[in-house]
This record gives sequence, C-alpha cells and structure tokens, in this order.
Amino acid sequence: MTKFSTRPLYLQLHDALTERVASGQWKPGPIANEGNLAREFGVSLGTVRKALDLMEAERLVTRRPGRGTFVNDQTAHDLSSRFCNIRTVDGRPVERQFRVDKTEETRANDVERERLGLGENDRVYRIRRLRMDGDRPLMVEDFSLPTALFLDIPDTIPDIVVLAQQNGMVLGKAAERITLEVAAPAVSKPLSVPDNSVVLVLDQVIHTLLGRRAIWRMGYCHLGHEYTYLAEMS
Repeated sequence: MTKFSTRPLYLQLHDALTERVASGQWKPGPIANEGNLAREFGVSLGTVRKALDLMEAERLVTRRPGRGTFVNDQTAHDLSSRFCNIRTVDGRPVERQFRVDKTEETRANDVERERLGLGENDRVYRIRRLRMDGDRPLMVEDFSLPTALFLDIPDTIPDIVVLAQQNGMVLGKAAERITLEVAAPAVSKPLSVPDNSVVLVLDQVIHTLLGRRAIWRMGYCHLGHEYTYLAEMS
C-alpha cells in the first residue's frame, strides 16, 4: 500500500488484493483468511472485510461463511456472460457459440483510437464473428483489440474473457451505448434477416481489472420475439 496516501485504507488494500487477482498471483480458489491478510498488511480485520466486501460486489471473490474467501473463475459462464446482456424471453443467457468470419491486424483508425485510448501509430486486431444460439444466428460482433495487449490471437477465437486471460488480463468494468439502426447488408445477411431490418446496436468498451481499455465491441442483434435485452443495476 502507498505510504502517505490520502485514499481510505480499505481502498488501498482493495487495490493491492485486486492486483493479485489481475496478475494471476491469486488463481481461482481459496485465499488466505482474513486474520492472515490483516497481519500481512498491518491493518485491522474491519479494513480487510471492507476491502473484500468491495471485491465481492465486483464479483472478483465469493465469501462463504465458515469456509473462507474464494477467487472467482472469471471464465465461468455466469461471469463471462455479463458482457452480453441478450437473454431469451425466459431469462436464459445465450450459449457461447461463435463462428469467426475474419481476423486481421491493421493500424487503428480514428474511432478505434478514441474508443481504446490509442496513439496515432498503434495497431489493432480486428475480429468479426457471428454469435450463435444453437442454430440461430444471434449477433454480428466486430471487435478491436490493441496488439500491445493481445500478443497471441489463436486461429480459433475463444470467448473474449478467456482470450483476455490467455493474454494475462482479467476483465473488469464495461460501458455500453445502445442504439437502433437499419441493418446494412453486411449485417442482415449473416443474421438471415430481411434487408432494412432494424437491429439493436451495442457499442461496448471493456476495461481490464486495472482500468485499461482493452476491447471495443460493436454488436448488431436482431432480437425478434425470442430475445430481450437485460440491464442489471446495482
């Protein structure tokens, strides 16, 4: 923790413990008990508990009375699905099934630089994939990933949470803008919907756990009568 910092002590401890998750020092599973953490960092049990409360609210850990605190597996479906708020009408998250159409490395354009906070000469990977729900084409997704963060892009692109973890990152918060627009043929064709169909457009920037902008996603989804958008607020 930073000496003479003006931030509350529990937030300093939160940052130190979060770094252990983000760096991979703490893997999914149990961590040291609250007493040991208090002694290690020279703080009170109350400070440790407030830091862990915040981490639990961020879904980084789960606290189980009588058993301890456990680092969550960010690649588990219930956590990784938080970046896709499309649900069936009965509330079921859509399955993680994808078809990758195109991957290229190129110089970032103006919008990519703005969304990802990149410099003029920075480069990105552009990935287009089709998210499937069973046999149903659900969403066309265009991703931009900074090459400085994603050093290894496999031929078969996994879920973005898994891809980030494979490149040494844990994803944290995301910001999403939602609009409606008439689908271009490059969207309506893979979605198997009529030309000029209205689609939901999701403009999403995902940050790493340490606050760096890591992924820009544009999603184009035709909900029809089978799907809905679920916005969770806390």
